[in-house]
Amino acid sequence: MKVNYQLIAVGAALALVVGVAAVFLASSDPDGLDSTALITQGQKELTAPANPDAEIDEAILPGSFAYSAPFPDYTLEGAGKLTDVALMAGGILVALAVVLGLGFGIKAFSRAGAP
Repeated sequence: MKVNYQLIAVGAALALVVGVAAVFLASSDPDGLDSTALITQGQKELTAPANPDAEIDEAILPGSFAYSAPFPDYTLEGAGKLTDVALMAGGILVALAVVLGLGFGIKAFSRAGAP
């Protein structure tokens, strides 16, 4: 089976373009746990952006509710857009390396087992 390196290169380049663009095209008010909590508390409308001063009132929630987001606002504190782009590109390249490594490993394993 012939490996089409041109297709792999185009796919990797396309993944990098999408990954870099995602940083700049991402919503500044993403829907998620915070947004859902604000909607249920009446501090946000479903289709409207959240008020910058809106806070989740933990006292009205049943039981103990506390969490710390690993990436508040989906960025690293103190990092700029360039760092976000570099991290996204690095993640894509690591994923590509893992997929290619698995693919070549499976191919080598299947060849070794063939008579």
